[in-house]
Amino acid sequence: MLASLAALSLFGSPAGAQSDDTEPDLSVDVLQVSGLFDDILVDSVNDAIERADDDGAQALILQINSRGTVVSDDVIEQLLVDVAEAPVPVAIWVGPNGARLYGTAAQLLTVVDASGMAPGARVGYAGVPLTPTGASGPIDAGFDGAAQDALRNGSLGLSEARALDIFTEINDEGVPTITSMVQVLDGRELDGNVVETTEFVVLENGQGRNDTTATVRFAKLDLVQQLFHTVASPPVAYLFLLTGLALLIFEFYTAGVGLAGVIGAVCVVLACTGLAVLPTRTWALVVLIGAMVAFAIDVQVGIPRFWTGVGIVGTIISSLFLFESLPGNSLRPSWIALLTGIGGITLTFIVGMPNMVRTRFATPTIGREWMIGEEGKVITDVDPDGVVEVGEGRWRARTNRATPVVAGDVVRVAAIDGVTLEVEPLEGAAKDYREMRKKDDAESAPAES
Repeated sequence: MLASLAALSLFGSPAGAQSDDTEPDLSVDVLQVSGLFDDILVDSVNDAIERADDDGAQALILQINSRGTVVSDDVIEQLLVDVAEAPVPVAIWVGPNGARLYGTAAQLLTVVDASGMAPGARVGYAGVPLTPTGASGPIDAGFDGAAQDALRNGSLGLSEARALDIFTEINDEGVPTITSMVQVLDGRELDGNVVETTEFVVLENGQGRNDTTATVRFAKLDLVQQLFHTVASPPVAYLFLLTGLALLIFEFYTAGVGLAGVIGAVCVVLACTGLAVLPTRTWALVVLIGAMVAFAIDVQVGIPRFWTGVGIVGTIISSLFLFESLPGNSLRPSWIALLTGIGGITLTFIVGMPNMVRTRFATPTIGREWMIGEEGKVITDVDPDGVVEVGEGRWRARTNRATPVVAGDVVRVAAIDGVTLEVEPLEGAAKDYREMRKKDDAESAPAES
C-alpha cells in the first residue's frame, strides 16, 4: 500500500510547486509515528508540522501505532498546544490493522481536525484529561461524557469507538488503509479550507472509483533519530545492556583495550540512553550490576563456581523486573528476548568467558612467573582440575604429572599455562621418568671417571 501511494505521488506536483498559476498545491504529508511516545517522536511531530507548513501541504496525517507514552504530562500538554494551534490541518489515523494509541498521547484525538481508525486497532488508557493553555487560552483535551470514562483507564476497539463518537471519520469498516484516510479527507473543510484529495472517475463499464489526486509525501525518522528511538525500546535496551557489561568484564581481565572494550562501551552508553527514557526499576538495575560483579569474581579464577550461580540468579531476577509497566502495556521484554539475554549470559560465563580469557592470557610472559615455586593451599580437590589459593588470590589449577591433591593440602606451583596453574604436592609427587634418568646419570658419572 505504501508503494502504491508512493507511485501516486510521482504523478503529482513536486513539494511546494504548482502546475500553473491557478492550481494550488494538492499535497498531503504523512508522518509515520511508531513505538513508545518519547521525546524523539514528539519532536518529529513538531518538525512535520513545520515542514508541512513550509511546503504548503493541504494537511498533515499522523499515522500512529504507539502502545504507551513515556514522556511527562508537561511535554504532552505542549504537544497538544502545538497540534491544536498548528498552521496546517492535522489528522490522526490509528493504523494499520492491530495498531494501538495508548497513554496520554491519545488525548491528541481531541485537538486534531480529523481522525480515523483501522479495523483491529485500539485506543485508550488516556489518563486524566490534561489542561494545556495555548496562545488563545485553555484547550479542552478531554473526551465527552461516557467516552472519557471508557478511555481513562481502559481501551476501545472499532465498534465501541464508533458508538461513542471518538473519531470524526469512522464507519462500519473503519478506515482500513492510509489511502482510505487520505480519501475521507476529500471535501472536508479544515481550518477554513476545503481539502481536495480524490476525484471520482466513471469507468468504461459504468462503474465508478475514487482516484487519489493529492501528492502523498511520507516521512519517517532520520537514521540518528531512529537509532535513539530504537534503543529506547525495552528489548533493545535490555540486550544492549547485557552485551555491553559482558564485553567490559571480558576486556577488564585482558591486557590492553581492544575491540571488545570499545563495542562494550558503546552498547552500555546506548543502553543507558534507552533506560533513561523508559520507566526502569532502580533496584533491578542494581541487582543486574551486582550479578555482573559476581560473574567477574569467577572469571578471575577461570572456572564457574558459586559466584557464577549467584550471577545467573541475579540476572534472571533483574531481567524479569527491570521495567515497570505502562497502562495497558507490560514493558517486560518478550520471552524470546529474555531467553536470548539470560541464556546468552549463562553460556558466556560458564563456557565462553573462561575459554576466551585463557586464550588471551596464553602467552609465555603474562607477569605471573613469580608464582612458580610458591606454595599454596588447595580450596577444592584438584583431580585433575580444581581451585587453589596462592598469595591472596584463587586460581584455577590442575595437577602436575597426574598427582591428585585434596582440599586442605599444601601444594607448590610447578608451572603456569595461561591463567591455569600446574601444581604438585610438597611430598609424594610423581616423578617424571626423564628427570629420574638425568638424576641417575648424574650420580653414576663420577664413579665411571
